[in-house]
Amino acid sequence: MKTLLIVGFGDVARRATPELLEHFNALALVRTPDAAARAARLGVTPIVGDLDRPATLAPIAGAAECVLHLAPPDARGDRDSRTRSLVDALSARGMVAHANRAIRQLERLVYVSTSGVYGDCGGARVDESRPVNPQSDRARRRVDAEQTLQDWGAREGVQITVLRVPGIYAADRLPIERLERGTPTLRAEEDVFTNHIHADDLAATCVAALTRGNVGRVYNVSDDSELKMGEYFDLVADRAGLPRPPRIARGDAAEKISPMALSFMSESRRLVNRRMKAELGVKLRYPTVCDGVPPQIDRAASAAGRRR
Repeated sequence: MKTLLIVGFGDVARRATPELLEHFNALALVRTPDAAARAARLGVTPIVGDLDRPATLAPIAGAAECVLHLAPPDARGDRDSRTRSLVDALSARGMVAHANRAIRQLERLVYVSTSGVYGDCGGARVDESRPVNPQSDRARRRVDAEQTLQDWGAREGVQITVLRVPGIYAADRLPIERLERGTPTLRAEEDVFTNHIHADDLAATCVAALTRGNVGRVYNVSDDSELKMGEYFDLVADRAGLPRPPRIARGDAAEKISPMALSFMSESRRLVNRRMKAELGVKLRYPTVCDGVPPQIDRAASAAGRRR
């Protein structure tokens, strides 16, 4: 059985762990003793290290044949120094003394990116052939990470697979606090198309990409929903027993909506997921948000989940 290194052992990685352990011996790069204990409880061997402190990453060199990279980029700038530190560390296997374990040849890396790399598409349907057009530093960092990995993979002979992911949701990953605050959204005629994937379906797609992904491929990882952002908030509000958010004109939004939220309201696209289904064999457990958002949302449980 091959060994897998998970980088970014958060919610999605933990959801994927039971199925991953059917295919791999799993390691996880973690930053804290609490995270190490959490990984160990799930049957994953922790390696303590921090992408923001490259000197701590020596133990991952030559540790695995496969890598699942779920770690977010830096919070500032248009470059992802964390991904650069990761590939530097993975490339250093020949310079590290491994006294008690064999050096494994890295074969495959799956990177979980964002659909934000496409930028605003005016509501058009978007498949993986569309050129990237990042319009925020957040998206530019993801493009930098994708390109860094593709260039490194070509040099090192590592198969790179990129998953471009939109908004991730689950019962404990819903915009309850936003709805409780009464934050407005755009009126229907100015609203944007938004895309979603349930965290469980993303976890399953990560496993599929590691076991069946084609070399050098990019996959849109999205469900079959085709709805606008306000419609999504209305759905969650109805099922949580909360008032629907007020609708406002785009011209008034800057006064009432945070710059981060407003940036998401400035990009409209409808992701095409045919490649994900045809090549990875993904069968969505939750084909639409109507299937994935609970019929009755337990707001207390949702808040507890967000604090984990």
